[in-house]
Amino acid sequence: MARQLQDKVAIVTGGASGIGRATAALFVAEGAKVVVADIQEEKGRQVVARLGADSAFRMTDVSVAAEVQALIDFATDRFGRLDVMFNNAGVAGSTAAHAFCENDFHHFEAVMSVDLLGPMLGAKYAARYMARHGGGSIISTASIAASCAGYGLPEYRAAKAGVVALSRSLAIEFAEHNIRVNTISPGAIPTDIFAESTSGSGIPPELVEQVIAVSVDTLLDWQALKRKGRPEDIAEAALFLASDRSAFITGIDLVVDGGASLPDKVNRAALLERKVAVLLGQA
Repeated sequence: MARQLQDKVAIVTGGASGIGRATAALFVAEGAKVVVADIQEEKGRQVVARLGADSAFRMTDVSVAAEVQALIDFATDRFGRLDVMFNNAGVAGSTAAHAFCENDFHHFEAVMSVDLLGPMLGAKYAARYMARHGGGSIISTASIAASCAGYGLPEYRAAKAGVVALSRSLAIEFAEHNIRVNTISPGAIPTDIFAESTSGSGIPPELVEQVIAVSVDTLLDWQALKRKGRPEDIAEAALFLASDRSAFITGIDLVVDGGASLPDKVNRAALLERKVAVLLGQA
């Protein structure tokens, strides 16, 4: 049985860690040639060293247009084509749950530049190539934070909502070129972005890992499926959207969150039954 990405070439931004690293590994295992793009040069080169000759590293700041164009050129020069663009690089922003009017928005520009402008540039330059070479698949990492309101992360929520809206529009615009455009919205996936979100929070560095563990355990309470999400769960979703198995799918936001974004996960019928039973003296 042929591997799902046999003879395809993919770029994975944010590929040095977390979801990107897991996706790059899965794509190579499924037959693709993969360019790992990241600002973390040492980690990126370590990933490529493990993946072997079917991968290459390119240091890239996804918020800089010239660097994204150079990334596309690098991939096509190195491996001869480009079939899949996975805009995955991201930063967290402020997690503080203080009042909106007290927010000085010092994270705003950085978050918008990476989390929204980055996918815009990735889609733009990838589509320029794909439109001339028969099409392809553009995937961007969004988040359930895009559609689930809550305390903290206002700039992150706004950026990820923008990614979903952008991708849906581009799915229409690029369809004539056989370019599919989709997003993936992860739920709570413990990656480096969790640690990043604690920076500047006053948490001692030696306690960061413990804080992340507590955070993930707390987030499990929000999920219908009671197991921790893994980067590999998102990688599998990316594989589906990158492969020909999703050839008739475009403009969707694929939610991969263990049911965290489902409404009203409390069994209120059972609660009501217990209260009624108490009133009737049956409990």
